[in-house]
Amino acid sequence: MRSVSVLPRVIVAATGCLALVGLTASPGVAAETPLTFDCQAKPPLVSPQTFTLDAGAEATAPDSVASGSAFDVALAPAPLTVPGSVNGYTVKSIKDIKLRAKLPTDATLTGQNLTGGSGIGSGTPSVAVSGSEIVMTVPGPINGGSTFTLPTLNLDLVAGASGGTVSTQLAGTSYNSPGLTFTARVPILFITADVPTSCFSSPNPVLSSTTIT
Repeated sequence: MRSVSVLPRVIVAATGCLALVGLTASPGVAAETPLTFDCQAKPPLVSPQTFTLDAGAEATAPDSVASGSAFDVALAPAPLTVPGSVNGYTVKSIKDIKLRAKLPTDATLTGQNLTGGSGIGSGTPSVAVSGSEIVMTVPGPINGGSTFTLPTLNLDLVAGASGGTVSTQLAGTSYNSPGLTFTARVPILFITADVPTSCFSSPNPVLSSTTIT
């Protein structure tokens, strides 16, 4: 199975007599990072199918922040296109999309939310922390052949100790520990099946990096 492009601000100022400690950050910087997902679909009746999925994410984060200061990071996935067919199998739609990011280290996550997104179906997207991961869920469905953009993941963070680095990165290291999952609706032989698909980014680049001063 071979797919096409599918899964990504801060100024805190103190004035007057307010305490300045931990309340400054350099301007946010946005940069798009290309991603390549290694995916495996497990349809019934036939053997598992592997394929790659090209994606991208734009991260907006400050270059540096003071220890103890609050700052934001935004991860905006690039537009993706659901293939109309893969390896001779028609893709009717995909649903239950989950994109996972690692919980940043050297910082405390104080909140997370989703904004934007387009062409993602009638379901309402959500985001939650699960263990060491931040999980975006998009119910869909999204029709085969259509282009969509997943919502932007916004993280509210508080910087840790001076000298640390706050990095953002997708989760996932294997098919059994994926960073992206979804279910494809695919006609196979005489049935239309829900095909679970698991993907991980290989390589898995750092999306943003913020130095704590």
